[in-house]
Amino acid sequence: MSVSRVFSFKENRPVLYMVATPIGNMEELPPRAIRVLEASDLIACEDTRRTGNLIKMALGKEKPLVCLEKFREREVAPKIIEELKSGLTVSYMSDAGYPLISDPGSLLVDMAIQEGIPVSVVNGSSAFLSGLVPSGLATDHFYFEGFLPSKSGARKKRLEHLKNLDVTLIFYEAPHRIEETLKDLREVLGNRQAVIARELTKIHEEFLRGSLEELLGLDQETIRGEIVLLVEGAKEVHEEVSEEDVLMALRIALSKGLSGKDAVEEVSSSLGIKKKQVYSLYLSHLAD
Repeated sequence: MSVSRVFSFKENRPVLYMVATPIGNMEELPPRAIRVLEASDLIACEDTRRTGNLIKMALGKEKPLVCLEKFREREVAPKIIEELKSGLTVSYMSDAGYPLISDPGSLLVDMAIQEGIPVSVVNGSSAFLSGLVPSGLATDHFYFEGFLPSKSGARKKRLEHLKNLDVTLIFYEAPHRIEETLKDLREVLGNRQAVIARELTKIHEEFLRGSLEELLGLDQETIRGEIVLLVEGAKEVHEEVSEEDVLMALRIALSKGLSGKDAVEEVSSSLGIKKKQVYSLYLSHLAD
């Protein structure tokens, strides 16, 4: 298989532009995006009404639009490729943030690449980066998961695969599921530090920082809007931690009124020791 080398702008031919859109604040649409949209013959998008309003605001006029939402991508993408091959310049915009990042567009990009059509991104807003940078959690290494499964069993199973990653974990979540997701995170990952970043760049932007347990203690009805959920990574396992260190930590946790189960989970998370090991010490020394 030979290497494919495609210059985006050296040859005089149409380009498929993936245009990042503002995640809330319309002032974040950059001048280059406006210029590219102005030069586009066709604009594909998830929601033609929402994108149409953005285009009118940015350009002061309408542009031809085609709907490429999730369930129509397989049907519509080939038609867009034909338009590109005929010489038209096409832009694709998701509803907010970057196309393909928990949004449609991957099939369109794959088909364009297969046809040798240049694909270029117009840089802009990203919800998960806008949540990560001010979060206070580690930014040198992170893992973006996107949306977890909606059902608890599948969600926990996925979290089991992520729990040993020693990097900041980043999720998207819907407000009606945030409480159940926090519970599952607490159960599988332990009581780690976490941040809920909601309504980013909008007038009601808010960062809620605390342990997963503390976040669960909030009035969940107040956690509304678009949510980025960030959780600290697994801590390095400290083999040098002695049994006495573990027992002391357990006594402190129990003195705070925690149940045996919760005390074991807290100590396991804070000391980076397997829960089974902590539970064994709890049973042999502290359980009634």
